[in-house]
Amino acid sequence: MVIHFLQLNGISPATDTYCKTWMYIEFTLEAVTNYLVAVMSIQRHTLVFRPNLFIIRFKRYLLYYLPLLCCIIYPVSFYMGAVVFYPCDPAQWNFTLNMCGDTICFLSGSEVLATYDWIVNSGLPIILIMLANLLLIIRVVKQKSRRQKTVSWSKQRRMTLQLVSISSLYLLTWLPTIITGIMQQICPSNYLYGIQEDFISDLTYLNCLLMPWMSLGLLPDFHKWMLKRFKHITTRQNTIRPTA
Repeated sequence: MVIHFLQLNGISPATDTYCKTWMYIEFTLEAVTNYLVAVMSIQRHTLVFRPNLFIIRFKRYLLYYLPLLCCIIYPVSFYMGAVVFYPCDPAQWNFTLNMCGDTICFLSGSEVLATYDWIVNSGLPIILIMLANLLLIIRVVKQKSRRQKTVSWSKQRRMTLQLVSISSLYLLTWLPTIITGIMQQICPSNYLYGIQEDFISDLTYLNCLLMPWMSLGLLPDFHKWMLKRFKHITTRQNTIRPTA
């Protein structure tokens, strides 16, 4: 939808239904992704320090599957009411701006609801992601020290690099958006909105583009597999066979 808007330099079709659908999909997918990463970052503590906890079926469903399911159900339900069913004047849509303006309906109609959305649905998951990943590194180091073992950073390098990379990615892409979004709710500014609309809001798309490659690059033996495949392709020779 974003590429379609940039290609046409406008919204097409310019209708209330299309704009609400775009807002609903955009907000829901972003919130679901952020909450899932936040919950999985917290669950990683249990997987590292208490791996036997999930062996019991009841605890596995209660502490593992249920939180992940809530990460999907809550955003879908919340934005269904806040975007789809929230009363909105179709004349408020701006069909010349990305996502039809992104500041109409519940974002501009209810300051309380908009602030709640920025803090709880955007800010809270990002803070949890950063804190959970950084605390996991600290807990691993403290546990090694408590057991009077030397911390082998060569063994912890992959985990540390992965957790710091995820935290840094969410920090760089989401923190500017959250700060400017809350500032717009407290003290609206056309100048700040222009910066947010033209530059800052596009940073969040970097999560979709970079996270898969970041995850693949940090998988064990991925580099060896890539080098092996590349070497196989470059050294493969054509075989000449007689034709019938």
